[in-house]
Amino acid sequence: MIRRFGSDLASFKALTFKPGLNILLADKSEGANDRQSRNGAGKTSFVELVHFLFGADVRKESIFRSEVLTEWTFDVAVDVAGEAISAARSGAKPSRLMINGAVENWPIAPQFDLAAGHFELSNEQWKANLGKLWFGLPLSAGDESERFQPSFRSLFSYFARRQLSGGFQQPMQHSTMQQAWDQQVSICYLLGLDWTIPGKFQELRGQEKVAQELRKAAKSGDLGRYFGKAADLRTRLTIAEARAIRLREQLASFEVVPEYKELEREANLITREIDALNVDNVMDGDLLQQLRASLGEEGAPDLGDVTKLYAEAGVVLPEMVRRRFDEVERFHRSIIENRRAHLNAEITSAEARIAERDQRTAERDRRRRQIMNVLSSGGALEHYTNLREEAGRAEAEVEGLRQRLETAERIESTKAELDIERANLTKALRDDLHERNDILREAILTFESLSESLYEKAGSLTIAETGGGPQFDVHIDGQRSKGITNMQIFCFDLMLTEISLKQGRGPGFLLHDSHLFDGVDERQVAKALQLGAERAEAAGFQYVVTMNSDVLPQEGFKPGFRVRDHVLETKLTDATDTGGLFGLRFN
Repeated sequence: MIRRFGSDLASFKALTFKPGLNILLADKSEGANDRQSRNGAGKTSFVELVHFLFGADVRKESIFRSEVLTEWTFDVAVDVAGEAISAARSGAKPSRLMINGAVENWPIAPQFDLAAGHFELSNEQWKANLGKLWFGLPLSAGDESERFQPSFRSLFSYFARRQLSGGFQQPMQHSTMQQAWDQQVSICYLLGLDWTIPGKFQELRGQEKVAQELRKAAKSGDLGRYFGKAADLRTRLTIAEARAIRLREQLASFEVVPEYKELEREANLITREIDALNVDNVMDGDLLQQLRASLGEEGAPDLGDVTKLYAEAGVVLPEMVRRRFDEVERFHRSIIENRRAHLNAEITSAEARIAERDQRTAERDRRRRQIMNVLSSGGALEHYTNLREEAGRAEAEVEGLRQRLETAERIESTKAELDIERANLTKALRDDLHERNDILREAILTFESLSESLYEKAGSLTIAETGGGPQFDVHIDGQRSKGITNMQIFCFDLMLTEISLKQGRGPGFLLHDSHLFDGVDERQVAKALQLGAERAEAAGFQYVVTMNSDVLPQEGFKPGFRVRDHVLETKLTDATDTGGLFGLRFN
């Protein structure tokens, strides 16, 4: 419980509390005019002070960073782990707290400042200790797995709602900035349900959002051209893998020939030489055909035809002429024989040249085959390097296609997998609610009992499993009224406080700002104050309320209940300079 609030600011109004119901009143000062409002007396500032001393962040707009308050130190005396301790903090050094009391055995032990005579720790360590000692939270390890876990500040805010944060909009939400998953996790934790399930639902929502964006991107734009369809990528991958295998096999059997270039050059020269020899053989072959044709056509003239011609003409040739014909015939026969001899010599020469070239061609061809055998069994180092680089590119292409295929398959199959995961989580939530039916029953009956004490018809609390996690809903007839909504929050907070205390969790007090009673009928306000006092006494927690004096009910209480006995001795007023909590005015 809270015992006291104080400060080294002389004008600050120290507040002392006792067990059970404590009402901090704001009175209208004597002689105050109509423009002086108790709404500036410091009731909301008191709630901000509570949060300031229990680990809230101190931003630039905080009242404790204002010029008139930043240098002053504020402190609270409070019970922690069964021991009364004090903690002090200032706006000038909001990251450090000064501690006094039995704190040596805290989870994170404060450091003792011998010169100052008190313990010190950081605000983060202060919150970690309170989270462990009040709520049983594990000490933070600072890893990614803690993203969707209950935090001290979120749990604490259900016991001290802040009007400035929108804490009185609906029962399950202590701040307009509070996300749905945090509401589910925090309430489940305080009630004693499996809080890890709503955390997993939030992780699933994150995965679904990413998957949705990927599916959208994969259907259009540059990313769509990059990923493509899984079926197309599978075909491309198969072809690329086959090519990579061929290149690997070529590399495995590749043998580097040191003189590859010289052998390749020699083989080319032999090829050109054989081509030239073949051309010469063709030319000599044509010559042979011509020589053989000429040889067949050569023959001596037939002089008998001439003699026969003269005989038929009746001319008898003299002996001298016949002798001349014989000489001519012998001459021609000599010429023909010489011609035939020459043609035979040319034929023999051509045939010899062809035979010599054929032999040369066969020899060069054998050498070329030797060279080609060497070249076909290996290659140049440069060729090997190029082949290896090409194989590397093929492997990289295969790996890239494989990753793209895996991504495309994940994108195409993620929705079904996430739907299955959501169904599994919904079933796990249903099973948990079934297994913890005793807790649900107690929470439902507690809320019903509280609402029935305020209204003729009892309200209801429902806790249901949905595809988005646990859903908490409260209902009291007439809930469209602002006053009814506030009473829903009142009943929900009292129920949450009682159930969490039975789970061994909570700070041991519940604080309600006067805004909770805005629009609430005076009879319900009286019933709420008396109900809060009775439940606080029965359950062993402290119930602190801030309220304007003219709203404090004077009747409507059960016999024997004296509401004035629960009003703090220190009262706030709307006096311009000194009536508020801090005893001074500031913007």
